[in-house]
Amino acid sequence: MEIFTLDNDVKVFCETAKSFPDGILKAHEELRAIVPFSAERRYFGISGPNEKGVIIYNAATEEIYQGEAEELGCETFIIESGRYISMLIPDYTNDVQTIRNAFQKLFAYPDIDPEGYSIEFYLNEKEVRCMIRLIR
Repeated sequence: MEIFTLDNDVKVFCETAKSFPDGILKAHEELRAIVPFSAERRYFGISGPNEKGVIIYNAATEEIYQGEAEELGCETFIIESGRYISMLIPDYTNDVQTIRNAFQKLFAYPDIDPEGYSIEFYLNEKEVRCMIRLIR
């Protein structure tokens, strides 16, 4: 585990999975149908419970220009700047379960933001940084 600092807020737009965890891959595919993969964009997975305690998952990508999400008719979300407890997974494609295992470990860390979300920050086609925002 390591502390990762996100220096600036990141405005993203999202495609919500129909179910969790089964709908995660489909949500990412639907997002890529709206905006094809680009090295200029950062990609994320954002999950957290709704008011009924059901986990909601959003495949997300960074807005390239202001108003892009609105033009595409997509829901937006702000990933807040700040300090995150994180784990880097060098090749999640070999075992997607490693993402779940990483979040289980991260949730045990003290000082995580109780209002925070679980964030997957996809660094490339194989690496992902699993992150949870810290309260201080």
